[in-house]
Amino acid sequence: MPTYQYQCQSCGLEFERFQSMNDEPVKRCPDCRCKVKRLIGTGAGIIFKGSGFYETDYRSESYEKGKKSDENKSKTKSSESSSSDSSSTSESSPKKKKDNTAKD
Repeated sequence: MPTYQYQCQSCGLEFERFQSMNDEPVKRCPDCRCKVKRLIGTGAGIIFKGSGFYETDYRSESYEKGKKSDENKSKTKSSESSSSDSSSTSESSPKKKKDNTAKD
């Protein structure tokens, strides 16, 4: 149920009412019993959760910690693989064998 904000047109009193959407709007000020006007409020922020919604702005701390540890693991793997690639290429290059056959 939403909270509606009202302002008295006579005394200027501002007040809120927690009402169902089906309830009749408040017509009179609770102090002076003059007419009131319903104000347009900003409302509350809505967070959609579940499959199909983006929740990147509202991630939990545990998710953020897991994400950082995954990034650190991938960085160490990429640095290890690049150093092992350079060492393995030098070792795997073919070496020339000496020809021991005598040429006469």
